Amino acid sequence: MSKKILTIDDQGDIRRLIRMALEFDGRHEVVEAMDADEGLLVARREKPNLILLDLNMPRVNGIEMCQRLSRDPQLSEIPVILLTGSNDPELRRQGQAAGARVFLTKPFNPMQLLDLIDDHAN
Repeated sequence: MSKKILTIDDQGDIRRLIRMALEFDGRHEVVEAMDADEGLLVARREKPNLILLDLNMPRVNGIEMCQRLSRDPQLSEIPVILLTGSNDPELRRQGQAAGARVFLTKPFNPMQLLDLIDDHAN
């Protein structure tokens, strides 16, 4: 049974990389959004098993988006993996406090991404 993964990232190259890695694996269906507003709409419509969320996005960053997801009764149980180019421990603390399960640092190994999805997807 395939898992539905929502990727929310303002960079199209990152979304394509994730889509290619997950679809090549054959066990995942990928849906995409390019910002937080679109991500909320897609999450409500698609009910993904997991959300891959970029930390640094314009207007609404990944931490604020995690907070929105946590407050939404329809979406609060969906696990979130935050993607970031930063190793800042304070950002990681804030992300976990907002509801992110784990951080994955960019650039990432596609096999590491698949392992995290296997470990955390509902």
